[in-house]
Amino acid sequence: MTDRFPDYDVLAKRDSPSWNAQTRRVIDARLALEERPDVLSETQLATLRALVDRITPQPEGRPPVNAVALLIEKIAADASDGYRAAKLPRVKEAWLRGLDAIDAEARAREGKPFALLDGERADAVLTAIEHGEVRSDAWGDMPAAQFWGWRIIPDIVSAYYAHPSAWSAMGFGGPASPRGYVRLEPDKRDPWEAAEADDGSLISAAFRNRHAR
Repeated sequence: MTDRFPDYDVLAKRDSPSWNAQTRRVIDARLALEERPDVLSETQLATLRALVDRITPQPEGRPPVNAVALLIEKIAADASDGYRAAKLPRVKEAWLRGLDAIDAEARAREGKPFALLDGERADAVLTAIEHGEVRSDAWGDMPAAQFWGWRIIPDIVSAYYAHPSAWSAMGFGGPASPRGYVRLEPDKRDPWEAAEADDGSLISAAFRNRHAR
C-alpha cells in the first residue's frame, strides 16, 4: 500500500508550540513502554502478540507500535471503560480467560497453539470467535462474540492508535496542546498538519512548515 503521508512524522512536533511539557511526558512514557512479564503467562503473551498482529499489523516503513505493551498495561490495571456487557467479566479477568480460550479454540480447530498458526488459519479462528461459533469449552459462560466486540477490537485498536507511529501513518496531528487547531473547515489544514501525497505518488508536501512557530 502506498504511504499517503511519506514525509510526515508527528514527533517532529515534540519541541514545537503544539506540545506542552505534560504532553511530552505522556507521549515519551508511551513510547518507552515495554511489555511487562508479570501479567500474562508465556502462552497468553504469545497469543496476545499473534492476535494484535492479525488485528493491527505494523505500519510499513515506520517505527513499530508497542500495542501489546500498551494493552498489557490496561489488563494489569484492570482499567474499566466505565461500562461493559453484562455477560462479560471485568477487563483483566475477561482478557486472561479470553486469551486462554482463543488458544484452546485454535488447538480444538487446528491442533496448534494460536501463536503458531499461519495468517489464514488464525483468521479462520478469529472469524469463528467473531460470530460466536466456537467449539472449545474454555469459553465457559463468557460469550465469544461479546469478547470480540467489547474487548478484542476496541482494546487492540485503541492501543494501536494511541501510538505516534500510527498517527504519522494516517496523517493524524496528535495532541495539540497548547496550540490547538485553527482551520477546522473541510479541506483546510493548519500549516503544521500532514498533507496527503498527490495522486498516489510518494512526493508529498507533508509537514512543509515542520518547525512553524
